[in-house]
Amino acid sequence: MSTTTKTPVVAVETPFRRFVSEFAASKIAMVALAVFVFIALIAIFAPWIAPQNPYDLAVLDIMDGRLEPGAIGGGGYVHWLGTDDQGRDMLSGIMYGLRISLLVGCGSALLACLFGATMGMIAAYAGGKTDSSIMRVVDLQLSFPAILAALMILAFLGKGIMNVVIAIIIVEWAYYARTVRGSALVERNREYMEAARCLALPPRIALFNHLLPNCLPPLIVVGTMQIARAIALEATLSFLGLGVPITEPSLGLLIANGFEYMLSGKYWISFYPGIALLVTIVSINLVGDHLRDVLNPRLKK
Repeated sequence: MSTTTKTPVVAVETPFRRFVSEFAASKIAMVALAVFVFIALIAIFAPWIAPQNPYDLAVLDIMDGRLEPGAIGGGGYVHWLGTDDQGRDMLSGIMYGLRISLLVGCGSALLACLFGATMGMIAAYAGGKTDSSIMRVVDLQLSFPAILAALMILAFLGKGIMNVVIAIIIVEWAYYARTVRGSALVERNREYMEAARCLALPPRIALFNHLLPNCLPPLIVVGTMQIARAIALEATLSFLGLGVPITEPSLGLLIANGFEYMLSGKYWISFYPGIALLVTIVSINLVGDHLRDVLNPRLKK
């Protein structure tokens, strides 16, 4: 009788599987990611799960203004987090406010990343005067405090969600450009880039098909951190009255609405939106911090 031996099947660990396993090894990072996903789902489905549309004037009652958490309003349902001075349910206001904060923060960070990464790769790939000119603009941009530059831009453009997005893009793109340029300077002298130049590939293909994929690890980390920074910057601008309009308030504007009532004991109008903003920013920062440890081998324990 002939016997056959079975060759054991060895699972090949791909870079993606290794990345997922290393990221999942941190319980803090996984909890932070779960919290952020939960917050994002609340923001997405706010129109269907919020107890009230806080910006529908037909359902608001001024007599329900500044009700304490847990009070029953004129509509017959419980305001679990109280109401603001206009009688708007705070829980619903936070759900809708998260939509604006995440939309502005994630959208502006993504657009700033696209523009900044492109400028950083062009600077590293072209070198010479092009590199020097782009980096002098980056240095000039980074020399201004972000909040001061954003205030100056919005003072010129005026209020509005799109104007806030434009202001954050102008303020944030330089961080991406400097990060990508640093990585691209290392990658441009490697063999695959030398081969691309020998084959006379168009710069667009050399940049986006060959150079960009190898610059993604630091770009992902910076992008995650900058999302939290953009959300905080938008909240600050809205708190100062130069951000989103009052008809589409974000968490920053919700905090500002209750600031004048803090000393009179109506803490919940600003407190709960502030907690929602804090949890959102901290969860994003924890995810980005662990991404940095996973993607940078020198930081691994």
